[in-house]
Formats: sequence, structure tokens, C-alpha cells
Amino acid sequence: MRTMKDARTHRPSSPGDRRIRGEILIVLGLSLGLSAVYSLVAIANRLTRDVPLGDQTATLNPSRSERPVFDLIYQLLGIVADLMPVALVVFLVWSSTRPHLSRLGIDGTRPWRDTRNGVGLALLVGIPGLALYLGGRALGLTVTVVPTALDEHWWTVPVLLLSAARAGIVEEVIVVGYLFARLRDLRWGPWAIILTSALLRATYHLYQGFGAFVGNAAMGLLFGWLYTRYGRLLPLVIAHTLIDAAVFVGYAWAASVFPGLAPMPTPSPTPAPAP
Repeated sequence: MRTMKDARTHRPSSPGDRRIRGEILIVLGLSLGLSAVYSLVAIANRLTRDVPLGDQTATLNPSRSERPVFDLIYQLLGIVADLMPVALVVFLVWSSTRPHLSRLGIDGTRPWRDTRNGVGLALLVGIPGLALYLGGRALGLTVTVVPTALDEHWWTVPVLLLSAARAGIVEEVIVVGYLFARLRDLRWGPWAIILTSALLRATYHLYQGFGAFVGNAAMGLLFGWLYTRYGRLLPLVIAHTLIDAAVFVGYAWAASVFPGLAPMPTPSPTPAPAP
């Protein structure tokens, strides 16, 4: 029998490579990995339609019910459900010592600097991203992305802001913070990790067309390189959230001022599978 001394000195062994790989598959299978599979099916569906890819649409925030109160409830439930894999990741990498989330590049020691860098990064990425979207639309390689089809209610803007935060948190925590940590555990090299993360990001946006694939691959390479160099996740979360918030909330204004650039919402044949 093991003595009390043995019990006190016993430490759980670190997870083996097979267990880490299994954990990665489970986390991605519950979140963005599954979105990537749906996105591959979606683009195959789009390309085999009689309608050209450039004439199709994808709605990112569709209405879930004709009754406003139930639409609100469904929207909030969807956001909570999408954040559950993030909660799982936090549970898996939580450290008993401070900073608890150091493996995700989160320590809360430089909130103002992280915010400033996040705002700057949003400007750096957002403008070229818009240009790439317009180029893809002009070439017929990108579908018309409708950021929101929600009706105007008192809760519309708050829900869209929460949706933007959800996208920033889910994507950056899982595709950057978590994936980088676990692939380092598997002794992958920095550029192998960066390329894998960028490819995953690009793939779960492929349902929007090939322009979105290229744009998100470039964004993934930039974000991955910045994370490898500086080890800070919050600027990436903030930048992503701000970009999506500007698109989601500003869409109604853009649709009225630039109808050719941002047409009014129409039902999408293939709902967006990714955050």
C-alpha cells in the first residue's frame, strides 16, 4: 500500500502525446474544427449550384424567430453555446499558480497596452481586409457577405456587439492561444504551428468564397507571428472583436449609403457555419 508520504510526494504525470492529440481533436471537434468541415461542405455545395459563386450570399447573424422576444433568446443562447468550448479550453490549461492563463498568453498585467495594440491592429487588418473582400467580389470569387439580417429592436446592437465579442474570443482563444500551447507540447516548430493555425482559420471561412480564404489565411499568418513574437493574446481578441463590431453594427448604415457594396439582407442558401 502507498504510504501518506508517498501520496503527498506523488505528482500526476504530464499528458502523453497521444492524449494531447486526442484532446486537440475533441476541442476542435466541438468548435472551429467542425466549422471547418461544414465550411468545406458549404463551398462544395456553392460551387455545384447553377448560381455563380459571386451571385450567392452568406448571412452571418440571421434572425432565429419572427417573434422578437424569442429571437433575442435564441441569439443569446447561441452566443453562450459557442463560448462553451472556450470554457473547456480554460479548464484544460488553467494553472493553479498565477497567472492562471499564462499558457494562453493572458495575464492581465498590461490591459491598457494590450487595448492600444488591439485597436492599432484592428486598423491595420480591417482596411486591407475590406479591400480584399471588394477584390474578391469584383472577381466573382467571394459571395456577398451580409453581416446581419436582424430586424431593428432595442436589443439588436447589444446582441451584435456580443456576437462580435464571441467571434473574437472563440477564434483567438482556440485557434491561437490553445492550439499554439498544445502543438508546442507536441514539439512542433514555430512556423509549422503558425501555418497550421492560419490554414484552419482560412478553412472555416471558406464558405464565404476563395477571397475570404486568402484574407483569413493572411490574417492568421500575421496573428500567429505576432503571438509567437510577443506572447500576448488579448490584443488579437480585441482587434478581432473591433473589426467584427464595426462590420456588424455599421452594416445598416453602409447598406443605405452604399447599396451596391452592402445590399439589404436576403435569405442565405447556406448559413455561415463559423463564428
